[in-house]
Amino acid sequence: MSKVRVLILTGLGLNCEAETDAAFRMVGASPEQVHLLDLLEGRAERRLSDYRILAFIGGFAFGDHLGAGFVFANKIRWRLYDQLLSFIENGGLALGVCNGFQTMVRLGMLPGFDGDYRTPRATLAPNDRLGYRDAWVKLAVDPNSPCVWTRGLTTIDLPARHGEGKFLTETPEVLDRLESGSQVAVRYVGDNGKPTQDWPDNPNGSPDAVAGICDPTGRLFGLMPHPDAYLYPYQHPQWHRDKHRDGVVLPTEGAGLAIFRNGVEAAAG
Repeated sequence: MSKVRVLILTGLGLNCEAETDAAFRMVGASPEQVHLLDLLEGRAERRLSDYRILAFIGGFAFGDHLGAGFVFANKIRWRLYDQLLSFIENGGLALGVCNGFQTMVRLGMLPGFDGDYRTPRATLAPNDRLGYRDAWVKLAVDPNSPCVWTRGLTTIDLPARHGEGKFLTETPEVLDRLESGSQVAVRYVGDNGKPTQDWPDNPNGSPDAVAGICDPTGRLFGLMPHPDAYLYPYQHPQWHRDKHRDGVVLPTEGAGLAIFRNGVEAAAG
């Protein structure tokens, strides 16, 4: 898996490159951080086709002006999209977290119906309760999803931190198609383990509790909560309490790491 090269796009207001780099290294991949402008201007040592995985990281690209991920997506659309489409067609994988998910949706990479990765059919709108919210959430994974990044997972706790995370589709039919194709890979759930619209378990009010989706191939995946922020067991807010409780088996790693490991193993094929 050390031969799995990962391109982490950086710069212009993004700020999760260190933890994303660490996550991929911890599961045996070879990540490289490249500033978007270096890639666009041809100053990078490699092209997009030299990588197996493309990572769109969290942050606030261009200050979220004109909408989260909008300007960043347009930079890619007008200068890099032919390379991006070739990357996808040749079996490349992509992961988008928070601002990265917003970018992938605005590009049209998700939902990617019928191999159409150009046409945006959804957006991430401002949270129902306006303002930025930073808190942990619980996600349930659809076992029928084709998403390679979530294979073998059932539920996962992750921190969510965003102000624009409400997933909205172009039409109700788009959401229906996502549901029927099991492309809604992860949903916000309450203490009972069932999808919920209730705040704070669903921090943004996404219909049908959508927290993340994949394309029909399962290779492209985006979600609002941050797996990159749960790489070590002690990052969980309950870890300190659990270590003092009799009979509690503490995890050996942060649950978010499983998502990165799944992606790298799928890319290594």
